[in-house]
Amino acid sequence: MSMVDAKAIEQAKEHFGKILEEQLKRVEAMKSAQDWTDYSGLKTIKIGICGGDGIGPYISQHAQTVLEELLKDEIGGGKVQVKVIEGLTIENRVKAMKAIPDDVLAEIKNCHVILKGPTTTPKKGDPWPNIESANVAMRRELDLFANVRPVKVPELGVDWMFYRENTEGSYVLGSRGVNVTPDLAMDFCVATTQGSERIIRLAFDYAKKNGINKVSVVTKANVVKTTDGKFLSIAEQVSKDYPEVKWDDWFIDIMTAKLIDPYRRKDFKVIVLPNLYGDILTDEAAQIQGGVGTAGSANIGKQYSMFEAIHGSAPRMVDEGRAQYADPCSMIKAASMLLNHIGYVDKAKKLDMALDVCVQFEKKLVMTGRSNGATGAQFAKYVLDTVKDPALESRWQAYQKAMPA
Repeated sequence: MSMVDAKAIEQAKEHFGKILEEQLKRVEAMKSAQDWTDYSGLKTIKIGICGGDGIGPYISQHAQTVLEELLKDEIGGGKVQVKVIEGLTIENRVKAMKAIPDDVLAEIKNCHVILKGPTTTPKKGDPWPNIESANVAMRRELDLFANVRPVKVPELGVDWMFYRENTEGSYVLGSRGVNVTPDLAMDFCVATTQGSERIIRLAFDYAKKNGINKVSVVTKANVVKTTDGKFLSIAEQVSKDYPEVKWDDWFIDIMTAKLIDPYRRKDFKVIVLPNLYGDILTDEAAQIQGGVGTAGSANIGKQYSMFEAIHGSAPRMVDEGRAQYADPCSMIKAASMLLNHIGYVDKAKKLDMALDVCVQFEKKLVMTGRSNGATGAQFAKYVLDTVKDPALESRWQAYQKAMPA
């Protein structure tokens, strides 16, 4: 071994040592974490709107319009406050050279829940410096450990709820890998007992409370034996507390195939999995539903929660002058999940019914992303008018009857 290699190894050890110290501190923080926020006990629920960049501000505005209309009485009575938080753009983040600028993070932490538009994460070849993903940073800073994504396609018998671990796995240290030498690069994957247990328990809780007798745990524990092995082992332990819920485990590679298998996909109900696998599988599932533009996402923590679209910021649509045609359904779905989370279950149900009617059934307006389709504003109005329609229930029942048995 050369002197150069020896020095590189020592530097990598020092870097890894700092990471270990940080992760052990995180474990201690999880052990002493606050209890869940009780929204019903808050004098005022503060909702922050972060538009993001690219098409984000456009679709976030449409979702905000829907949200404010549904919460008109609560906003007027002071029970709910909606605040627009500027500055989570790629330009501002690069200027501060931070995933989330300090002043923006302070405003976010002054809210209870966040509705967030897509944000650009630079990749190799982009004109931007290689700053960390705003999503990854927000999940870490607010300890948003559960990424919850529903996917529903009644005509295919698909009704899935994904619980993706959000603060560990291969992403939590995604920007902290080491180029040990010009020939050797290493990244890190993290699994803790506390982080794995809380996401797995949340999935089993959801199944139990909703009368669902099936949880599927997805890993690659046959190959990634330490971190994925820990996740699977803890799932086995947690399952003993839920004898009424059956569970099974799948490897990520075969699960990607089974989600498109018409004979097997109906069997899946609640799916819980580590960070990277969750990212991959939920995008595949969203495509089955009709594309990532149709899917909202909840990022749940005990103190804060954030709701967003699962797709990217699509800067090309802005560059080509098509941003007004961006599909707002993902952000409107995220707004529905937000409403449900803070206790406005009936309002969320109505909004979900309207989305079903408008997107899956009547299709009076169609989003194409171009001038041959509806604008985001037109589609948001279509959804909102449907929510307000006294005949919404009958329109939704017609949709249900049209679905194959």
